[in-house]
Amino acid sequence: MDRPVLDGSVPDHDEFPSQGPDATDPDADLRLELDQLRRAMRSRGTIDLARGILMAAFGLSQDDAWKVLVATSQHTNTKLRSLAEQVVDSAGGTPLPESVRKRLSAAVAETNAAADAQPQAQAQA
Repeated sequence: MDRPVLDGSVPDHDEFPSQGPDATDPDADLRLELDQLRRAMRSRGTIDLARGILMAAFGLSQDDAWKVLVATSQHTNTKLRSLAEQVVDSAGGTPLPESVRKRLSAAVAETNAAADAQPQAQAQA
C-alpha cells in the first residue's frame, strides 16, 4: 500500500496499525522514520512547554525536567506526549490523575536527591 509521503498529512501513531518494515518495499524504513519524525515535531512544543512548567514549579534544570518527564512516563506507562499534555493542562487548573501526580512528585524528589548527592561525590573525589 503506497501512502503519500510529502503531503504533510500523517495520521497519529495510534491511528494506523503496528507494522514492521515490509521486505518488498525498500523505502519502508524511510517512511517509518519520516512518520516518527513528523510525530515528534508535532509534539515537541507541548513537551517543551511541560518541561518549562516543571522547571518553574520545582526549580529544575532543563535536563532534570526532561528526566522527570521520562521517568514519570515510564513508571505510569503513559506516552511522553500524553504526559506532557496532562502537565500543561494541570497548569491551567486541570488536576493530574492521582497515579501521575504521585509518580511525578517521586520523580522530582529522586532527581533533586541525585542532584544534591552529585556535588558531595565530586567534593570527596
